[in-house]
Amino acid sequence: MKVLIVDDSAIIRTRLIAMLSRIMRAEDISYAEDAPEAMNSIQKLNFDAVILDTRMPGGNGIDVLLEIKRNNQDLPVIVLADYPYRQYRRKYVDAGADFFFDKSTEFNQVMAALKHLSRIDADKTTNPRSRDDEIDSKRKGDKSK
Repeated sequence: MKVLIVDDSAIIRTRLIAMLSRIMRAEDISYAEDAPEAMNSIQKLNFDAVILDTRMPGGNGIDVLLEIKRNNQDLPVIVLADYPYRQYRRKYVDAGADFFFDKSTEFNQVMAALKHLSRIDADKTTNPRSRDDEIDSKRKGDKSK
């Protein structure tokens, strides 16, 4: 699984890279520090998931998310936010985020989300509808919070 981390905080990027390195090869983890760099990376490289911050130089997470979904609806996006308010969560999930986590209280759930997505991708080879069904189910669950 190839993952792009989009976050302007070196501390957050380092923490995510360390966490992800336990389950994947270092060469499968890339990062972008701002919105233009993120979009450039997504257009040039083939990622299996994106971990996205909500605020960054050169744009914001919602703009990046909308652009991702406009160009590649199937690319899973995990939002990791400093502002976990209900209205932000709803806005991001409605725009196509597959998961939305609070950096301060749900940081470690990123690993579980990636494991979940990798299982869905494995299932997709035998049942093409399974990933869509799982994500639709997850989105509905997030909206009710």
